[in-house]
Amino acid sequence: MYKSFSMELAGRTLTVDVDRVAKQANGAAFMHYGDTVVLSTATASDKPRDGIDFFPLSVEYEEKMYAVGKIPGGFNKREGKASEHAILTSRVIDRPMRPLFPKDYRNDVTLNNMVMSVDPDCNPEVVAMLGSAIATCISDIPFDGPCAMTQMGMIDGELIVNPTLAQKAVSDLSLTVASTREKVIMIEAGANEIPEAKMIEAIYKAHDVNQEIIRFIDEIVAACGKPKHTYESCAVPEELFAAIREIVPPEEMEEAVFTDDKQTREENIRVITDKLEEAFAENEEWLAVLGEAVYQYQKKTVRKMILKDHKRPDGRAITQIRPLAAEVDIIPRVHGSAMFTRGQTQICTVTTLAPLSEAQKLDGLDEFETSKRYMHQYNFPSYSVGETKPSRGPGRREIGHGALAERALIPVLPTEEQFPYAIRTVSETFESNGSTSQASICASTMSLMAAGVPIKKPVAGISCGLVTGETDDDYLVLTDIQGLEDFFGDMDFKVAGTHDGITAIQMDIKIHGLTRQIVEEAIARTKEAREYILTEVMEKEIAAPRPAVGPLAPKIVQIQIDPQKIGDVVGQRGKTINAIIDETGVKIDIEDDGSVSVCGTDQAMMDKAIEYINIIATEFEEGQIFTGKVVSIKEFGAFLEFAPGKEGLVHISKISKHRINRVEDVLTLGDVVKVVCMGKDKMGRVSFSMKDVPTEA
Repeated sequence: MYKSFSMELAGRTLTVDVDRVAKQANGAAFMHYGDTVVLSTATASDKPRDGIDFFPLSVEYEEKMYAVGKIPGGFNKREGKASEHAILTSRVIDRPMRPLFPKDYRNDVTLNNMVMSVDPDCNPEVVAMLGSAIATCISDIPFDGPCAMTQMGMIDGELIVNPTLAQKAVSDLSLTVASTREKVIMIEAGANEIPEAKMIEAIYKAHDVNQEIIRFIDEIVAACGKPKHTYESCAVPEELFAAIREIVPPEEMEEAVFTDDKQTREENIRVITDKLEEAFAENEEWLAVLGEAVYQYQKKTVRKMILKDHKRPDGRAITQIRPLAAEVDIIPRVHGSAMFTRGQTQICTVTTLAPLSEAQKLDGLDEFETSKRYMHQYNFPSYSVGETKPSRGPGRREIGHGALAERALIPVLPTEEQFPYAIRTVSETFESNGSTSQASICASTMSLMAAGVPIKKPVAGISCGLVTGETDDDYLVLTDIQGLEDFFGDMDFKVAGTHDGITAIQMDIKIHGLTRQIVEEAIARTKEAREYILTEVMEKEIAAPRPAVGPLAPKIVQIQIDPQKIGDVVGQRGKTINAIIDETGVKIDIEDDGSVSVCGTDQAMMDKAIEYINIIATEFEEGQIFTGKVVSIKEFGAFLEFAPGKEGLVHISKISKHRINRVEDVLTLGDVVKVVCMGKDKMGRVSFSMKDVPTEA
């Protein structure tokens, strides 16, 4: 018989069934929140994986299309690779949970979340986050939980726990917070320029809700939890550390790692490693873990020097930002480009503009967002860190960094009515030594402004790090962490925003949580750094968006026609609209409400296309003047094409003020003439006259 547990969460019932399904997994939680159903499982291998120096955790978030009553698109008609949304959800689950597993654990662990039913008002992401934590806590897998996660929204300044679909649509905040019993362990946010104080309030309201959930998880663990299994530790022997310190004294390691040049430091470590490999050539057991031992030695050295001596590897002060540089228009012929450099981190972002019909269509479980007008993509080639490996497309890290920058910039983008374009920015990492995602935000802001996108305000991003000691009060927050400080430190706290507020946060940590004091200090430090970057670097290179898009970018003009006339403009099987496109070379998009977007690079051709559309969409009234081309001659008159696919008749009696016997005496095929509309004839055809055209026309 299975056991069922329930609690009220944000006005809806959360129910967890244990031992109902998936009993062969180490832990399984069958989650119900409203009508949302997610099966979360935690499974571990029996033995550690050989030859690795990391914890092999995999987190999966499987979106089943039947959950929203859809059949997958495409030929295969089954779910394929994970969507970007699923990958981002997996990352949000992974980041807070990974630090809670033992650091020396090498057994493969998979956390799988299968979304089986979606209630639009009960977010399946939240259910999967909680399900993963519960499944792991009740399993026999070593885990220092429980942990819980809550989402927050904000409408008219009021904070809302786990907002519904309708609330999300108008919310100024999308915040996810994960917590343990004592501390916050993960923050992810997108915000509409939320002030720092309000953001802190929202974070700790979510933290309070998490405490209620943790008490609920404690009840489940007390009733169903399995004893945690023992495992084979892969920790580096203390005897090896002692032997290394004999050969490489601490002062030698300090000298090796404390340099502002990444390549120099890596070469110094390579020399030390070669010396140690030679010294331990006869000890295969030590050689197998020597790489991890050298890494740990570097880490202890860097942390000690930062925390105790306030000395950073590149000699900077604790609050000092690395040298900055900004440039725009570095790539010719693109619609907009900019490069942002911070120390040995360098990003180039290119902006491309296109009609709204080029917006990305999304096929997933989210009924709230079915298309994406702004697309930010981030690339991280191996050469940016001096390595060589083939490009296999974007991984989870690249997708996550791209989404973070996208989230940071969306609040300042113009509306579709203000700027009727689809926008794609691509950030290319030229060089990487820490916090490329935040550099991509800076580069993208400048690239958008260079492309003539009328963003409301510029956005900058910066990251803070952390080194902690033995107590909660023994810590140091570092502004603008480089790669080494990220690897060996305890936190990567990224914040993006304008002068007026925060637009995005992403916080990753490697320890068991942050105190409120650390969170507040990190947010304050990033605000100070962000203001400096905006004022002293970015705005000095480009202070405001250019007044118009560049000459090579498409121009878009929007007009409104009577929706009843859409069929006339399109024509039978698209004949009319395709004729306009073929003649003018423009792109035309027509919406159901009669809004028409004409896109092109040649203004004269755009004007011509608009003229044609207006002619076709206008009721023909007596006295209107048109220009038409003779396309057919009959005994009784000539047919003129006054817009692609649209013709009218000039009767022989209306061609000349003088009597003529043959149409050909005055007109030949291809002639372009002015005519005046005489209304419609008995057959419903538009009737024109040449002889009655007013002299002034």
